[in-house]
Amino acid sequence: MTDKIRLSISGMSCAGCVASVENAISTVKGVASSRVNFVEHTAEVEGNVSADTVIKAIQDAGYDAALLAGINDEEEKEASEQLYYKKLIKQAIYAALIGFPLFIAGMSGILPELNTENGQIFWLITGLLTLSVLYYSGRHFFVGAWKSAINHNANMDTLIALGTGAAWVYSMVIVAHPAWVPPMAQHAYFEAAVIIIALINFGSALEMRAKGKTSEAIKRLIGLQPKTARVIRDGIEKDIPIEAVGLDDTLRVRPGERIAVDGIIIQGHSSVDESMLTGEPLPVTKKSGDEVVAGTINKSGSFLFQAKKIGKDTALAHIIDMVRTAQGSKPAIGRLVDKVASVFVPVVLIIAVLTFLIWFNFFPSDEAITYAIITAMTVLIIACPCALGLATPISIMVGVGKAAEYGILIRNGDALQLAGKLEVIVLDKTGTVTVGKPQVTALVPTEKFTKKDLLQLAASLEQQSEHPLAEAIVHYAQEDNLPLQHPIDFKAISGQGVEGIIESKKLLLGNRLLMANHQIDISSIDSQALSLEEKAQTPMFLAVDGELAGIISVADAIKADSAKAIKKMQQMGLEVILLTGDNPVTARAVAKQVGITQVIAEVLPQQKVDKIAEIQKQDLKVGMVGDGINDAPALALADVGFAIGTGTDVAIESADITLMRGSLLSVVDAIKISRATVKNIKQNLWGAFFYNILGIPIAAGILYPFYGLLLNPIIAGAAMAMSSVTVVTNANRLRFLKPE
Repeated sequence: MTDKIRLSISGMSCAGCVASVENAISTVKGVASSRVNFVEHTAEVEGNVSADTVIKAIQDAGYDAALLAGINDEEEKEASEQLYYKKLIKQAIYAALIGFPLFIAGMSGILPELNTENGQIFWLITGLLTLSVLYYSGRHFFVGAWKSAINHNANMDTLIALGTGAAWVYSMVIVAHPAWVPPMAQHAYFEAAVIIIALINFGSALEMRAKGKTSEAIKRLIGLQPKTARVIRDGIEKDIPIEAVGLDDTLRVRPGERIAVDGIIIQGHSSVDESMLTGEPLPVTKKSGDEVVAGTINKSGSFLFQAKKIGKDTALAHIIDMVRTAQGSKPAIGRLVDKVASVFVPVVLIIAVLTFLIWFNFFPSDEAITYAIITAMTVLIIACPCALGLATPISIMVGVGKAAEYGILIRNGDALQLAGKLEVIVLDKTGTVTVGKPQVTALVPTEKFTKKDLLQLAASLEQQSEHPLAEAIVHYAQEDNLPLQHPIDFKAISGQGVEGIIESKKLLLGNRLLMANHQIDISSIDSQALSLEEKAQTPMFLAVDGELAGIISVADAIKADSAKAIKKMQQMGLEVILLTGDNPVTARAVAKQVGITQVIAEVLPQQKVDKIAEIQKQDLKVGMVGDGINDAPALALADVGFAIGTGTDVAIESADITLMRGSLLSVVDAIKISRATVKNIKQNLWGAFFYNILGIPIAAGILYPFYGLLLNPIIAGAAMAMSSVTVVTNANRLRFLKPE
C-alpha cells in the first residue's frame, strides 16, 4: 500500500538544502517519490514507508522534521512560523544595536587604535560583545554549517558561518597580537561580522513575511471548513466538532452558515454560494436530492442533509491536497535550477579560496592579508544562492494559488509551465462545449395551440417515458410549474416516439416517421423543423386527435460562454479542434455555432487517443479538454489535459488541470495564469543569476585594478538579503493578476 506523508522541515536555508533533504529521503527503503518545498519548508513523501523512518533520515542529514497529519495543521505551522519571524526580528535588532554604532564610530574615526593599551581593552570587550551576537543572532548559521559539514554537504549557512567566523577570528588575532601583521593591516572587522548577521536575519524575516502571503490560497481553502457542525441525533440538534461528524449523520444548515461536509439534501431547499470552490459568482439553487459540498455557504433557506463524505474524503480536502501537491511540485525549469543550486555552494567555496590565494600572493602590499580576507569573506557573503532557490517555487506557489481562486486546480508544476506553451486545443463536444444533457430549446405551436398547451400536453405524455429527451421535456414543464396530467394507454413505439390518451384525446409525440405512419400532415411547419435540425437540435412533432399541434425541439444546448471562450482561444493564437464521437451533421452544426472550423466526428475513445498522437507528431503542443470516461485516455496522452470538474471522476483523475466551473473560459484563464507565472519565473531567475554572476567577480575584486574599488562585506550582506526579498516580492505580484 502506498501512503502519502506530509512533513514540516526545519533548518533548510537554501536550494542546496533542498537537494540534501531530497537525497536523504530517497535513500529510505520503500520511498517511491518525494517533493521538498523550499518555500513552505515542507516535504511530501509517497511510498510504503513510515513517517518515523523518513524523519530519522532527515535528522541524520542535519535537519529536523515533524509530521503534518491533517488539513488544520496549517494553523499550527503558521503559528510556528510567526514565532520564528519574531525571533529573527529580535536577533536582527540585537545585532544591529551593537553593529551599527560600531560602524558609525569607525567611520567617524573616534575608535581607539589597536596598538595601545586602552585600545586593546576596548577591542577585546568589543570582540566579546560581537561573540555574543554570533551566539545569539548567528548561532543557527554555525549550527547549520556544522550539520552540513558532518554530512559532507555545504549550504548557505556554510558561506555565512565561514565569512563572519573568519572576520571574527581574524579580528581577535589582531586584537591579541597586533604586531603579527603590518601596521596598515591592523584593522578589526567586528562591525562587518555583526552587521552582516543583522542584515541577513532581517532579510530572512522580510522574506518569511512575504512568503507567508504566497500560501494564502491554502489558508483561505482551509478557512472554508467550519470548526463545528449542527448534527441531529436521536431527535436532538446539537453542535459538535467537525471531526466528530460521521457518515450518514443528518446535519442542519441555517442561512449564512458554511456547509461542514459533503452530502445530499434530504429536506428543504436553498441557494448555495459555491464561488470559493468553483469561481462561479452566482449562487446555485439546491433542492432535495442535490449534492452539497463542504466549505460552500448556504445563502437563504434552511435544509437538512445527510453526510456522505467526511474528513479527508470531502471535495474540499481533495482540493486542498491537490493545490498543496501542485505548489510543492517542480516544473522542468525548477528541477534544472535545483541541480545548478546544489553545486553552486561548493563552487563558491572554491572561488573564495582562490580569491584569498590570489590576493595574498599577488597583491604587492603589507595589506595583502587584509585584502585577501575582505575579498574572500565578501565572496562568501554575496554568493548565497537563496534568491536562486526561491525563484521557481515561489512563483509556482503563487500561480497555483491564483488558479485555485478561479476554480482551476492544477495537479503539478509541469502542467502549469506547459499550459502557456500550448498551440492546439482539442475540445470534446458533449459536456464540454455543450451542457451535456438534453434541454428544451424551442416550442413551435400551430395556430390552434399555445406554447403552454404544447408543453403541458407533451410533458404529461412523456411522464411515463424513461428516454433522456422525455426527461428534458418533463423537467422544463416542472420548472414552469405546469400541472401535469396522467396519461392512459401509454405506449412507446421503438424508433418513432410515444402515444397515449389524456382527457380522452389521443396524443402522438415523435419523429417524422411516426407522423407519416398516422397520416399527420406536417408540411405547414416542416421548414422550421429542418431549420432546427441544421442547428443540431432534435424536433419532435406533437399531434392531438390526428391534428398537428406543433414542434418541441430538444438539444444538448451549447454552453452560454462556449463561443466567447473559443474566440478568445483563437485570439491567443491557438488552433481549436472539435473532436467528438457524435455524428458529423450534429458535430458540424455545433462547431458552426461556436466558431470552430476543424471538426473530427464519429471517433471512438481509442481513436481520440490516436488523433491526439497524430497532432503531436506534427511537433505541436496539444491541450485536450473533456469530461467523460471516454475522454480519459486522450486527457492522459495530451501535453496538458483539462478535465471539466462537473464530469466524471475518471476524467478528472486522468487530467493535469481540473476546471471546477465547467466553463471553457477557465481554459483561457489557466493559459493566461500559466503564461504570467512562467514569465514571472524567468524574471526571478534572470534577476538571481544576474545578481550572482555580477556580484561574485565584483566581490572578488575584479574592479580594483581598474578603479581601485572593493565591495564592502556589509554591502554584500545587505545585497544578498535583499535579493531574496526582491524575488519573493516579484512573485507576489502574481497575486494581483486578473486573467479574465
